[in-house]
Amino acid sequence: MFHPLRVAEVERLTDDAVALTFEVPPALRGAFLHTPGQHVALRRPGADGGEVRRTYSICAPAGDEPVLRVGVRLVEGGAFSTYAFKELAVGDTVDVMEPTGRFVLSPRPGYFAAVVGGSGITPVLSIASTLLAREPEARFCLVRSDRTVASTMFLDEVADLKDRYPGRFQLVPVVSREEQQAGLPSGRLDRQRLTALLPSVLPVADVDGWFLCGPLGLVAAADRALRGLGVDRSRIHQEIFHIDEAATGVPALAPSTAPAAGSTLTATLAGRSGTWPVEHGEPLLETVLRARADAPYACRGGVCGTCRAFLVSGEVTMDRNFALEPEETEAGYVLACQSHAATSEVELDFDR
Repeated sequence: MFHPLRVAEVERLTDDAVALTFEVPPALRGAFLHTPGQHVALRRPGADGGEVRRTYSICAPAGDEPVLRVGVRLVEGGAFSTYAFKELAVGDTVDVMEPTGRFVLSPRPGYFAAVVGGSGITPVLSIASTLLAREPEARFCLVRSDRTVASTMFLDEVADLKDRYPGRFQLVPVVSREEQQAGLPSGRLDRQRLTALLPSVLPVADVDGWFLCGPLGLVAAADRALRGLGVDRSRIHQEIFHIDEAATGVPALAPSTAPAAGSTLTATLAGRSGTWPVEHGEPLLETVLRARADAPYACRGGVCGTCRAFLVSGEVTMDRNFALEPEETEAGYVLACQSHAATSEVELDFDR
């Protein structure tokens, strides 16, 4: 559900990134309480009369009084990031969806680590700051990769964690496009480099949970490095922030293998069910949206996971998936924006 919220602060973080803070009125405080690592979708009218939605992670620590602050990095040609960076001002109103997402860590004792790139720091900042503040028996190691020091988001906030928790927070910064006077050599963090780096900075086998966030190339490289180092899949959590198809070789959306005609979709959303015909080749999210404007979605690219639904019956094919963990797909969850009917009848449940 979306709520119109007033912009309380627009803070310039770097030459191409801002942090937006929204006022949460007392009546909506319960709706915007978040688990560390969750995100919100922001919505604005589009130039063609439609709407633009984008998902941004909450960077503020979780607490009883919600602080709704997100980081937005300017993307070339980005319909929402350009608006947020160049036009949005204090006092403006933006439609904000209630927090969602499963890239989360509820504070508990243990040793945790993250490998992040660029704006992938955003959810991990909330995770680490909440964990260290609430759980005195927890430790956190942050390996972060940025192009340059000047492009690094939330420098002050991360430095504050180092100062407040010197014995429990470890920072390993890497820059890829400039030489450093001290610290690790510059360069891209690929699988080979991470395989050598991670055991040198922390006891890999002792880490209770790994959080990988950022561009697809970095997340995939970190995942392969950790699996090669013997880390069990259940301890690795991933969230993709950007997919560079040209650089990673990820194919564009595949053509649908749906039946030519006659498929129907039954979907349950917010406690109400309906059945509708599926147009040939269309993603099931589009089928639902024709009848239910409140269907949840944001990126429509298989990245954010906002449109996750449980496949009750029937079969679907997914074009691609960068949001669901293997355990989720094995349990029967799909992304409605990427799913096509492969049987004459399909049933989805968005409420599970």
